[in-house]
Amino acid sequence: MRVFVTGASGWIGSATVDELLASGHEVLGLVRSDAAAAALIAKGAQAHRGDLDDLFSLRKGAAETDGVVHLANKHDWANPAESDRAERAAVEAMLDALAGTDRPFVIANALSGIVEGRSVVETDPSPAIGPGSDRGGSENLALEAAVRRVRSAVVRFAPSVHGRGDWGFVTFLADAARKHGVSGYIGVGSTAWSAVHRTDAASLIRLAIERAPAGSRLHAVAEESLTTKAIAEALGEALNLPVTSIDPADAAEHFGVVAHFFATTMTAESAITRKLLGWKPTGPGLIEDIMSGAYTN
Repeated sequence: MRVFVTGASGWIGSATVDELLASGHEVLGLVRSDAAAAALIAKGAQAHRGDLDDLFSLRKGAAETDGVVHLANKHDWANPAESDRAERAAVEAMLDALAGTDRPFVIANALSGIVEGRSVVETDPSPAIGPGSDRGGSENLALEAAVRRVRSAVVRFAPSVHGRGDWGFVTFLADAARKHGVSGYIGVGSTAWSAVHRTDAASLIRLAIERAPAGSRLHAVAEESLTTKAIAEALGEALNLPVTSIDPADAAEHFGVVAHFFATTMTAESAITRKLLGWKPTGPGLIEDIMSGAYTN
């Protein structure tokens, strides 16, 4: 299968490219720079120049391949409305190119905001509907394309997709610990996150592009619930720093942009995903990754 991957040089995208190539697939990766193109070509993939605002390029990449893995996002924290607008327009463009083909379209989403008070399960629909909603309602937009003969599936990622070289949430927490000389958690540290190793997330994406049924919701979750206090304690031990509670009123100053997420429980189950696709996570857990030194440099 020849697969078009947006976000091909990103944290999850680069691991997905490796996984697809190792499994015998060809990859056409969306890139914005010469350096990213060179890195893709060195792996044995092909580079496709463009970005999320270049809708012609996105349609062309989707039309010329056997399926799409859409992982790119602007992640413009200062202007989320712009990120949402760009996401919806990009998804619409690629779905238009795939309509009527029965080709797969795998799209990324987060677990946050889907339900409150319990772990998210795969049967929970996203409440984000329409252009003005989170991520432009792209999850529902993609899943609805099943009636247009697109084999669409969504992969919802745990808040921590971890591993050596991670630049996500846990890296922000480690940076805050180094900056302030303490590894902190908010309040009593009872909020919790799910987690998945980067290589396990990539293997799930490959399985999804290969055989996920149209309309599937899949959860890239290996560990369902780790308390934020346990994460802070592991970081403290790995960084040789004391561990302390941070007053919720001081969380934004201490943790920066990640404070809101660290104060929010974001957990999910993945039993349906595992049974549907035979996905078996094998990578290290988040605490093990932290203790092995993945976040000490």
